[in-house]
Amino acid sequence: MDRLQDKKFNCVKELTLGMIGGKWKMTILWRLGKNGVMRFGELKSSMDNITQRMLTNQLREMENDLLIERKVYPVVPPKVEYSLTEHGESLIPILQAMYNWGEEFVEAVGFDLIQKDAPSILEDELEQEGA
Repeated sequence: MDRLQDKKFNCVKELTLGMIGGKWKMTILWRLGKNGVMRFGELKSSMDNITQRMLTNQLREMENDLLIERKVYPVVPPKVEYSLTEHGESLIPILQAMYNWGEEFVEAVGFDLIQKDAPSILEDELEQEGA
């Protein structure tokens, strides 16, 4: 929470967006929400084009913001697992609602605004659940 304590927000919605905003945080939260506990390598391999440095930074920020928990096991080689905290888990319905809103918007405007070569992580998950 240190990085957010120095900022002033106009409302709590800005705080929420400050915590989950960016290219990767919602994807990381969604993966952890659907898969439960994941190791660093599992997270990285589940997301195309994210660098190790970026994933590390995003995980640290979300741990600092109390959205994820990092558990380190005293073994060699090192074993580190990530999972959602209660605060992180409470964001999953919000992410689902954002996806649903986006789907409805795309249908309402009559054309697809989403890049065809970049499928949605959530869309992939929903298709797998329906199969």
